[in-house]
Amino acid sequence: MHLKNSVQKWLARSLSDPIVKILSKNSHLTKTQLETLLIDILAENLAGKSLKYEEKAKLRLLRTKISRGAFNRTLKQARRNLIQSVYTIILLGYLGVFDDTCLDPYLEAANKLRAYMSAYREIPSDPGVRNEHVKIVRMLREELENSLEQLSKPRSLSKL
Repeated sequence: MHLKNSVQKWLARSLSDPIVKILSKNSHLTKTQLETLLIDILAENLAGKSLKYEEKAKLRLLRTKISRGAFNRTLKQARRNLIQSVYTIILLGYLGVFDDTCLDPYLEAANKLRAYMSAYREIPSDPGVRNEHVKIVRMLREELENSLEQLSKPRSLSKL
């Protein structure tokens, strides 16, 4: 029961993160597929042991019980969407689309995301320094959210 609570708290916190919401809204994964994929990939790390699919199905945030089969179908769909997304990136790279400067804002957003994650992980324990650091992290998050919202609009690719 402890594992279920900790996994579900982590999932709820992750899925309610504003940046995760923006990214997932514009991805090929449904919220359910993202949740299922996260459970499949990360739950064993939190558990510290291998989990059966029946156990993984019980970790979902749903109030109602889902079957192992339903969990596996959703996981299969999520994996297929993930593979198709990766292949889309590979295809565009192969065709030279990434050499076009129109995609520079997306690369900048990826760099902002990396900087945000780094700053978020490195929040100091010293209260004097911590407050200033938290302000910087908050500003980075807001800037990142705004960038991602703008880039999620189809018109952002109209120059291609």
